[in-house]
Amino acid sequence: MNSSLFIDTSQLRVGMYVQLDLGWMRHPFPVSRFRIASTDQIATIRELGLTEVRYFPQKSDPEVYALDALPGNAPDTLDADSVADAVAHISAGVDSVAAQNRAHLQFQNRVLAACNQRFGSATRQYQAVERTVAVQPGLARTQCEAVVSDCLRELLENGDSVIRLLSEGVGESSALHPVNVMVISLLLGKALGMKSLDLHELGVAALLHDLGKLKVPTTGFMPAERQRYESHVGQSVAFAQLMGLSDAVLTAIAQHHEMADGSGFPLHLMGEDMGRPGQILALVNHYDPMCNPAAGVDALTPHEALSVMFAQLKSRFDPVVLGAFIRMMGVYPPGSVVQLVNDRYAIVVSVNSSRPLRPKVIVHDSRVPKDEAPVLDLEAMPELGIRRSLKPAQLPRDALDYLSPRKRICYFFERAVDPGTDEAQA
Repeated sequence: MNSSLFIDTSQLRVGMYVQLDLGWMRHPFPVSRFRIASTDQIATIRELGLTEVRYFPQKSDPEVYALDALPGNAPDTLDADSVADAVAHISAGVDSVAAQNRAHLQFQNRVLAACNQRFGSATRQYQAVERTVAVQPGLARTQCEAVVSDCLRELLENGDSVIRLLSEGVGESSALHPVNVMVISLLLGKALGMKSLDLHELGVAALLHDLGKLKVPTTGFMPAERQRYESHVGQSVAFAQLMGLSDAVLTAIAQHHEMADGSGFPLHLMGEDMGRPGQILALVNHYDPMCNPAAGVDALTPHEALSVMFAQLKSRFDPVVLGAFIRMMGVYPPGSVVQLVNDRYAIVVSVNSSRPLRPKVIVHDSRVPKDEAPVLDLEAMPELGIRRSLKPAQLPRDALDYLSPRKRICYFFERAVDPGTDEAQA
């Protein structure tokens, strides 16, 4: 569909999408493929000494493509009928592109709304577990397993999954951590090849791992408070026993604060003493508070959290589990604030675990209202890439307001395959 041809530089017009067959060091543009935005850019291209450039008609502005598709000579020699045809082509092209953009925007908004709704529902169901576990443990078990089963069924039916950043303020605040840990643990367990039953038990353990905090208020970290805080692990196991859950679930809950180097608690287990579900849960339970600490000022961006875990805390995690986690989340996990190679600012909103180096982003563009900003797939835009990660405080004020980096990082998953136009419009 995106065929190209070579044209003389004298034929260049604003709106054309072109490629410069030169190394990056031999021209002043941020990328070698781009849409010409001004006559100054045309002048610069001609000054490079090129006699011709590669031109992509169907990636160019609709009015340029429509005129180029007409038979005959240059536009200034067209007769009245040809001019009328050109206007009709332009109008049809603009309307078609606008309709496709609207359909795609509506589709991406529906997908995000569905992810927000499923995550929010899971947080409310978790709160129901908290209310019933002490008085009706059997009912609490049924409620918990229903949450995990629904989530796991959707995950397994998806095939390849995209990890999706959710909207700010989604879900019930007191339940965000357990549900977030459950979602990421299931994704990581799947990435590590765990079977359905094992994934179900992992999901139940992840959802219930902090249930013991109902009996252990965490108000401080003086030695006495620290000891009391650490006792929440045993309390969580006790609740799981009361619910009649399997030994595999109990063991994973018991290990959710253990570390591979023996620095965890309560038993200071080493990596080889931990089961795979416990290793997964311990890693994810460590990652989430790095991005979402109790004191928000201490929050790391997802990219920073991943970098710290790999560069400074590597010994605390099983190397196979850590490697799979990094591959799954990508170098720039959803929620990371980045600067692209063309100097534009963006926020990563989703990562395909099978193509983690080319995430989807929303780019700051003052010409487009923020609620209409499209999600750009870097996999489909080889001329674009990520130059570096940023802290939100490093963004200019207008970019910060536009991109709205999340104060709370929550994830869900969606189907990895993008729809065609027909599906997007359905």
